[in-house]
Amino acid sequence: MRLSLLTTAALLPFLAPVCALADDAATPVSELVVIGAEGPADFPGAATRLEAEVFERSLPNDINDVLRRVPGLFVRSEEGMGLRPNVGVRGLNPTRSTEVLILEDGVPLTYAPYGDNATYYHPPLERFTAVEVLKGAGQIVYGPHTVGGVINYTTPTPPRQAEGRLILRAGGNETGEVVLHGGNTFGDIGVVGGFAAGTNAGVRDNQKLFYTDLFLKAVVPLADDRELTFKASAYHEDSNVSYSGLTEAEYRANPRGNPFRNDEFVIWRYGASLAHGWQVSDDLRLNTVLYGSSLDRNWWRQSSNSGQRPADSADPACGGMANLNTTCGNEGRLRQYYMFGLEQRVTLNWAGGELLAGARLHAENQERFQFNGDTPTSRTPGVGPGAGVREQNVRQARAASAFVKNTFRLGDFALTPGVRFEAIAFERSDKLARTRGSSDLSEWIPGLGLSWSADPRLTVFAGVHRGFSPPRVEDIITGAGGAVELDAERSVNWELGLRAAPTPGLDGELALFRMDFDNQIVPASVAGGVGATATSAGETRHSGLEGAVNFSSQAAFGTSVDWYAQGAFTWVETAAYRGRRFSSISGFGNVSVSGNRLPYAPEWTGRAAVGFDTGRIQAEVEAVYTGEMFADDLNTVAPTANGQRGLIEAAWQYNLAAAYRVPNTQAKLTFAVRNLANETFIVDRSRGILVNEPRAAVVGLDLAF
Repeated sequence: MRLSLLTTAALLPFLAPVCALADDAATPVSELVVIGAEGPADFPGAATRLEAEVFERSLPNDINDVLRRVPGLFVRSEEGMGLRPNVGVRGLNPTRSTEVLILEDGVPLTYAPYGDNATYYHPPLERFTAVEVLKGAGQIVYGPHTVGGVINYTTPTPPRQAEGRLILRAGGNETGEVVLHGGNTFGDIGVVGGFAAGTNAGVRDNQKLFYTDLFLKAVVPLADDRELTFKASAYHEDSNVSYSGLTEAEYRANPRGNPFRNDEFVIWRYGASLAHGWQVSDDLRLNTVLYGSSLDRNWWRQSSNSGQRPADSADPACGGMANLNTTCGNEGRLRQYYMFGLEQRVTLNWAGGELLAGARLHAENQERFQFNGDTPTSRTPGVGPGAGVREQNVRQARAASAFVKNTFRLGDFALTPGVRFEAIAFERSDKLARTRGSSDLSEWIPGLGLSWSADPRLTVFAGVHRGFSPPRVEDIITGAGGAVELDAERSVNWELGLRAAPTPGLDGELALFRMDFDNQIVPASVAGGVGATATSAGETRHSGLEGAVNFSSQAAFGTSVDWYAQGAFTWVETAAYRGRRFSSISGFGNVSVSGNRLPYAPEWTGRAAVGFDTGRIQAEVEAVYTGEMFADDLNTVAPTANGQRGLIEAAWQYNLAAAYRVPNTQAKLTFAVRNLANETFIVDRSRGILVNEPRAAVVGLDLAF
């Protein structure tokens, strides 16, 4: 299949590339807009839109580098290529980005947003023209997750004439990447497509990451006021990557060690959508989108956490780590996800303001297997002790939702009330035990936003909304088919802030936030150890301040050399178990944790960058800071033997980016160094100790044609 993807890519030059190439093409009327090219303007809440032409100056390694520019986000590294982002918002746990709703052109991108909202898959950054993040009351439009925020990626619009782009990168840590994008308009039909492939040695020994991605988009006018947009994508990852982190002893012996050289992670993901837009009149637009995806994920591994050395140690033929690569078996955690949905929206400008309303029908199926093999490289069920088929179950989620919001213009004020309704039915069946169970829930999710803008250079905003996040299927229904007393997450989210652009070349945003949870759900790996079910932390509170600022001397003073600076910070002053009505109990035992800080909620995070651009030469230095944090609800400081608990110390990472534009050509030579100081520090303990990326220098060629 790798060859077939590469062969398909060879056809793309006849289409020609994307990303920031189609600036003169309007956003198709058939696409769902989250923030839009005009930016947040008078949005009644914290909102950020990052254009590719801006963040590409930093030569980002992956999506993690871009998201760190957004105030309020804590982005935790994992394997070194951003293939499985871990994004937390305002002190929420970042593990697998479960508290974030991720969209592409307004359509769900994750494989099971209702039943298992996790990021085991993420397309390459080069597919997108902009990254949008919405954290205020406006996120109730999207759902079902309205607790943390919405991340939306916009894809390129087909250019009016043939354009192309080729990117080649190679360097340290066995880095290699090729990106080829293309677009053209044939008659009235616009087409744009892209191919990307990358490889890297990861952050640990015995890792080798490899992915390929194909993307195609066509915009077909049906009349002057109607059009169709068709999108399709195919993604494949085949990586040697382990699930388990290190024990404390293993970390001290070699921070980048990894004894599990036979572990393998494979994904096949296919997605498609068909969107229709009808501009009925200047004041009325109807949008309909049909979407679907399938994802196969096979993770063969010999350990799922640092407490297993290895998972098959109870088998006499294995006996322990001494026979890891000979007679010890493995576990195949095999998953198949199918997602389908239909959404319709109406946008109306009327005497009472601007109305946006919509409805969605959505269905998800999960087929989950566990095959335990007899050898380190098994790919089928074995016959030894503990081997064979250990799990075979199906999990389903069916959802119907609707929303309406209206923006009332009252002089310099804009008042935006809105409400969303979610009705979700869950079902779980165990094919081995022959059990079945079901459950359902429904929720009204109101929100209210207010903005004031007497001057286009300043917008003050405030908002309050209900935060809601449905439980996973496995967290609401037991394997035996019974109900779990684990309800959906609910919170009340407040924010007050301002966006300002007082002079050309200077802009920023500042926001106070507070989130009060009735029952925050804490992942098992930080509540009661790997293998436990997720637990309710009860009442919790998050509050703090976030901000960002950008400066350009060229825009401000007309300098020939653009000296620029960027900064973003998040201060999570409070992220604590409250236990006002009932004491919050630790997942590690019958111990109250009321008043303790929530795990993986650093008080301070931030990013700063300074650089210059002469038009021919550009360079930038970036500093990224992550404050200290706890890895468990007991706020354990001393590391435990298995490495899963203990303080994670604060850390800085410095990066360098430089580029040279070759005169009289459309070629650009690039040079980047990740982790300039070559520091090694802990980033995660949830499955054992994981560390940051190693230092690596990468050179590249960026050619437009």
